[in-house]
Amino acid sequence: MAAAVVRSVGSSLGKNLRELRIHLCQTSAASKGTRDFVEQHYVDLKRANPDFPIMVRECSGVEARLWARYDFGKERSLSVDNMSADQVAQNLHALLQ
Repeated sequence: MAAAVVRSVGSSLGKNLRELRIHLCQTSAASKGTRDFVEQHYVDLKRANPDFPIMVRECSGVEARLWARYDFGKERSLSVDNMSADQVAQNLHALLQ
């Protein structure tokens, strides 16, 4: 499921976004789905969008979140705490809309 979402995103990250940040904890159970998403799909996203800034921020005890920055400095975030990798991918897709 997550792979299909990542494929559908393809190289279109830069069309709607200016920057994507993924915040997660390296050890917490609540961030496991986000860690799995990064491990399984970061490389594919980066290959499809080589010049687009995708940042992964790890911090002990932090809530897993996706942050999207759009034109004119507008930002939006979604909590992905306690979600699976598939749910994280669906939330990423939602940020692109």
